[in-house]
Amino acid sequence: MLEFGASNPHKNPVLSQPERIVIATRQSRLALWQAEHVRDRLRGLFPQCQVELLALSTRGDEILDTSLAKIGGKGLFVKELELAMAEGRADLAVHSAKDVPMELPPGFALGAIMEREDPRDAFVSNKFDGLEALPAGAMVGTSSLRREAQLRSRYPQLMVNSLRGNLDTRLAKLDRGEHDAIILAAAGLKRLGLASRIRSVLTAEQSLPAAGQGALAIEHRAERSDIAQCLSALNHRASELAVRAERAVSRALGGSCQLPLAAYAVVTGATLELRGLVANPDGKSMVRAEVSGPSGSPEELGNRLAAELRAQGADRILAALL
Repeated sequence: MLEFGASNPHKNPVLSQPERIVIATRQSRLALWQAEHVRDRLRGLFPQCQVELLALSTRGDEILDTSLAKIGGKGLFVKELELAMAEGRADLAVHSAKDVPMELPPGFALGAIMEREDPRDAFVSNKFDGLEALPAGAMVGTSSLRREAQLRSRYPQLMVNSLRGNLDTRLAKLDRGEHDAIILAAAGLKRLGLASRIRSVLTAEQSLPAAGQGALAIEHRAERSDIAQCLSALNHRASELAVRAERAVSRALGGSCQLPLAAYAVVTGATLELRGLVANPDGKSMVRAEVSGPSGSPEELGNRLAAELRAQGADRILAALL
C-alpha cells in the first residue's frame, strides 16, 4: 500500500502541464465545494489545462437510515470515486481526509494534503450556547461513534443519538426540533459559509478530533506520476505531517467507523505533538495518551502513541468491539 506518493519538501520539480484533469467527487454541497476548491487551485497553476468535475453518488450518501459503523464505514464514501479512477474516467479524487480508509487499495496513493481548516468539532444549537448549558435529558445528535463516546463519558446526563445525512440535512433536522443540539465538524461549516451556526467550538479535551479532520486529501492512481507531480504544488507540509501521524495511530489500532478512536496532531516547527484516545461507544471505558517528537517522523510517532494506548488497555476495549 502506497500511502503518500508525492510529497518531498526538498524537491522543486518543474511542473508539467497536463491538457486535461478530471476530478471525481461526491455530490453533496460540501464535497462539491472541496472539489471546486481543488479545481480552482489547479486552474491557477495550469491555466492551459482543462480541469473538470465528475460528480458521483456513493453508497455512503445513499444509505441514510443506518449508522456508518453498521454498513461498512466511511470507505463507502470513496469506493465509487476510486472505481472512476481505475476505469480512467477520472484522474484524481478529492476527499475529506477523515473519510479516507486507513489502508488504501493497491495501486492508489495520496498525492497531497491541503492546508488544514479548523480540525475541531463544533456545537450547533438554536437554543443553547454550549454543552455545559444543556439540561439533563437534552437530545444531542452526532454521526460519529468517536464523538458519541466522548459525549457520553463527559456528559452522561445527555441523550445522544445517531444523526446521518449531509451537512444541510443534519442542520435541517436540528431546525425542525428533532435535537436540542448537534455536533458537526467546524471545517465543513466554515467552508460553506455557515460559521454563524457555530455556537461554540469544542476543545480537544471536550472532543478530541478524528484522524485527518479538517484536511482535504487528494487521491490518485499510484502509476500516475504526472498527476503526482501536479499535486505536489498543492501539498501543505505541516498539514501532511499531522495527518500522517494521525493516520498512523488509527492504522496501528485497526481504526474504522466501528471504533471510537481519535487522533490529533499539532506541528510546531520541528516538533509534532500527538494525542489520541480509544473508547467504548458508551464512554464508560476510555484510554488516552500523548507523545511528542520530531515532526519529520510522523509514522513513528503515530506507532508510539498506539503502543502507549495499548499499554493503557486499548486492546481490551478494541477486543470487546470487534
